[in-house]
Amino acid sequence: MGRLSRRAFALAALSTLAMAGDAGAASARRPRATTEMRGMWLATVTNRDWPSRTGLTAAQQRAELFAHLDAAARRRLNTVILQVRPTADALWPSPYEPWSQYLTGTQGRDPGWDPLGTAIAEAHARGLQLHAWFNPLRVAVHPDPSRLIASHPARRHPDWVVPYGGKLYYNPGLPEVRTFVLDAMLDAVAKYPIDAVHFDDYFYPYPIAGHAFDDDEAYDTHGGAFSNRADWRRDNINRLVRDMAARIKQIRPGTRFGISPFGVWRNASTDPRGSDTRALQSYDEIYADTRRWVRENWIDYICPQLYWHIGNSAADYAKLVPWWADVARGSATQLYVGEALYRAGDPAQAAAWQDPAELSRHLTYARDHPEVRGHVYFAAREVAADDFGAMARVVADHYQQSATPPR
Repeated sequence: MGRLSRRAFALAALSTLAMAGDAGAASARRPRATTEMRGMWLATVTNRDWPSRTGLTAAQQRAELFAHLDAAARRRLNTVILQVRPTADALWPSPYEPWSQYLTGTQGRDPGWDPLGTAIAEAHARGLQLHAWFNPLRVAVHPDPSRLIASHPARRHPDWVVPYGGKLYYNPGLPEVRTFVLDAMLDAVAKYPIDAVHFDDYFYPYPIAGHAFDDDEAYDTHGGAFSNRADWRRDNINRLVRDMAARIKQIRPGTRFGISPFGVWRNASTDPRGSDTRALQSYDEIYADTRRWVRENWIDYICPQLYWHIGNSAADYAKLVPWWADVARGSATQLYVGEALYRAGDPAQAAAWQDPAELSRHLTYARDHPEVRGHVYFAAREVAADDFGAMARVVADHYQQSATPPR
């Protein structure tokens, strides 16, 4: 290669700098990916989002459901995560568990239509994916087994149930419980073309001071291979997750499996692999080893609930996004971020949430982390009403074009 004169070298250097500047400007102008998760949770427990109350007619329930699906499409979302088993019950005709009380007001009463089947068909007609959201272990949001329908599995197997904190839970330390809840949930997978199965953050219950989850007998019977109860409990949840993933692939190979756990695995002060946070640790306190599920590729996607604002002193969104991106990097598990739309404009929340642009800033920040493949908003009621304008700001800033969900 011939030698360059000083002038030629300077011109070449300036040209290189100009090209770099153009590339930076092009990067800044680069449109959002047309393949990304844009989802919303549609909660049915305690009639949080839908139906708006119990006792509506079938036609009224359908009309409300369609309105939520229309709102999702109008916001250019592409996925609805519908809660179909909120409390050991069903929003489809199940041979395992009763019809949900949140439909008619009476557990076990047939609502006169098939909500899950209808939701799938209507979502697909609008170009939306439908993820079926199951709560594996929660039996009731009250402590009284006698309020359950007489034929309820928890009534027929009272030894499966642990009361805790004013609620009832199935005991995941019993192998027969894990088998039953998987069978009950997979009935829907076998019957319907569900795009994905979805678990949220409820595994062992969140700890309450002064309360103990009474699984002594199960631990004595089944925990012999473990040196401590915490490892045994984590193994119970790991088995539930791993077995669910395997059975979905057997029954309906095209259906994905995702989980939206609590946003902190462990704090760095506890484990150097953890995040720079000072928050509840899902690994230690609800026995959910979420990092392992990603690193060992047990699930197709993970959507940690990062329900904190940028700059939060205990759990900073801007510290947790890169931590989760690092966990997902190199794995086969896709990373989405759960967003706290419900906090926007709530006067009880921190000052950051009083700015309608806070959530939009979350998406802007996450764009610098290519492992983040999209966002999911809690929840449908706020997506539709958007009294504070936070969702409209997200759409205006980030969702000008439609996008297909990742596969």
